[in-house]
This record gives sequence, C-alpha cells and structure tokens, in this order.
Amino acid sequence: MNIRVCAVAREIIAVENVTKVYRLGDVVTYALRGVSLKIFEGEIISIMGPSGSGKTTLLNMIGLLDKPTSGRVIIDGIDVSRLGSGEIARIRNDKIGFVFQFFNLINRLTVLENIEMPLIPRGIPRSKRIEMAREALIKAGGDVSWLPKKPLQLSGGQQQRVAIARAIVANPRIILADEPTGNLDRASARTVMKTFLELNKMGATIAIITHDPEIANCTQKIYIIRDGRIVAVQTPDPSRCILYTQ
Repeated sequence: MNIRVCAVAREIIAVENVTKVYRLGDVVTYALRGVSLKIFEGEIISIMGPSGSGKTTLLNMIGLLDKPTSGRVIIDGIDVSRLGSGEIARIRNDKIGFVFQFFNLINRLTVLENIEMPLIPRGIPRSKRIEMAREALIKAGGDVSWLPKKPLQLSGGQQQRVAIARAIVANPRIILADEPTGNLDRASARTVMKTFLELNKMGATIAIITHDPEIANCTQKIYIIRDGRIVAVQTPDPSRCILYTQ
C-alpha cells in the first residue's frame, strides 16, 4: 500500500500562539506555551513527545474539547475562540470525529448502537442509521457480523475499528486520534494504521498522537512537542512505517 502524498490545499486547522494554563490554588501548570501549527485539508499528520509534554492538551484544543488560556484556534475558517459553547459543540459534532486509546465504547450497548450514537441527535431515521453504521464499519476495516455483538465480545483491534467507525459515521472532515494503537498488538496496530491511511485517501484530514515512530512515519508530517512547545517538525521516513517493517 502506498502512502498518499496529498496536494496541499487550504488550511482546515490553525492553532495560533495557544497557551493553556491550569491553576490549582497557588500551583500554576503550563500545559502549552505559545503553540502554533497549521494542518491543511487532506493531510495526515502525527504529534509525538514524552508523557506530560502537552500532546493530549493540544489535541483537545484542536478538537474543541477545551479552550485555550490565550491564543486562537481556527477550524475550517471559523475562529472558535469567539464562539459560545453551543456553537462550539455544533462545529465539533459536525466537523470532527474522535478516536481514543481506550476505545470509549459503551459495553452495555451493541456495536451497532455504539456506532449510531452520533447520528441520533441529528434526527436520522433508524433504518438510515443502520445503513450508515454498516457502511462506516466496512470503511473502518470491520465486519458487519460484529453489529449485534457487545464490545467486550471483540478483540482490542476489533473494538478500535468499531471506535473508528463511530468517529466517521457522520462523515466528519477531521479525524483526531489519541494514541489509537497504544493498547493494540502489532498486527492490530498495522490494521488500524492502514484504515487511517485509507480514510485519508478518501479525503479525511487526520491528526494522530502517538509514541510509536512506526506509526508516525506512516504520516506526512511529524510535530515534536516538549514542555508545551513544538520544538521540531520532521519529515517522516516511509520505509519505517509499520506497514513496511517486520
């Protein structure tokens, strides 16, 4: 499988001089210190750094799960720093899909019910939701035979593909993944990364937090973050992508 090199288009994500400060009594913690980056439509990028460096905080800013202390976040041309919580939630739900390390599936629900959850607030009829869930699971590299099962009846790799299906079922333009292969064996990690590359080929813009260089080297750009600052932007080595290493 060839890693796609996209023709750089317009900015779909811009983070401009963003800081994030947490205060607990007299204790002040700087999670981000003036971070700026641009992600272009159709790119797939990765963010690497040691634990506590600000990776997840940065992804939460991009995903509109948290607000910066200062600076701006612009999503698809919209400066969300100026919006209220209701408008931010609408943009997040319409434009962004999330994939997490620990899957975040609801174990008492079936796979189908988990995948269709983002569609329910949109008022989409049940028959259409089932059709969309089936299509999303196939796109995510899953099997429709999983739909009536509960998540705990599936392997970790299978659960992550269900989580990816849930993230893409509403056709978001942006997919954000926080250590999506962190709890998977090598074969499952390879399958999940192949799925992300296929989704990127279909036009999704994807940002992946990872500690694994063999995942990062499958992307088009690697941002290195330390102590709340982006300290380097690296060009990946495709020969070190997990799809091609033993």
